[in-house]
Amino acid sequence: MIRLVLADDHPIVRAGLHALFSLEADFEVVGEAATADEAVQAAERENPDVVLMDLQFGAQQTSTGADATKRIRALEAAPYVLVLTNYDSDGDILGAVEAGASGYLLKDAPPHELIEAVRAAAAGESALAPMITSRLLGRMRAPAVSLSGREIEVLKLVAAGRSNSRVASDLL
Repeated sequence: MIRLVLADDHPIVRAGLHALFSLEADFEVVGEAATADEAVQAAERENPDVVLMDLQFGAQQTSTGADATKRIRALEAAPYVLVLTNYDSDGDILGAVEAGASGYLLKDAPPHELIEAVRAAAAGESALAPMITSRLLGRMRAPAVSLSGREIEVLKLVAAGRSNSRVASDLL
C-alpha cells in the first residue's frame, strides 16, 4: 500500500486527486495540505511514502513547495516528494530537484502517467515528465559556464585529489 499526502492550495484539485487515487487498490490518501507548512506537518504526522507537492500555495504564503520539499526530505524517515504543478520554468524545475524532489510532473499530465509516477517515486525511482527530462538534459549538454578557464583548471585539479600546494605549483 502506497501512503500518500496531497499538498495543493486548491481544494478542488485535492478532491480530484483524492478521487483519482482512491480508484487504485494500492494507494491510500493519508493526508491533505493546503499550505507548504501543512504539507510538512502532514508528512511528520502521517509518515507517508510519497508527498504529491504543488510549488506555489497562493500569494499570501511565504513558504513554497520547494521549501517544504527540502524540509520534508530532511525528516528522519523522509518520504519521497513528487512535484505536481503548473510551473515549468527552469528555475522552478531546478529548485524542486535541488530541494530533493524525486520527480516533477505538470498538472496537464494524463492520469495514468501521474499514477505511474507516484508508484515510481514510492519505489525510490525518478519520475520526470518527458518535457522536463528534455529540458534538464539540454541544460546538462550545454551548461552555462560561469567560471573562467583558469578557475576550471583549478577545479579539475582539486577534483583529481591534488592538494592546494600541489595545485599552486602545477599552475605556475
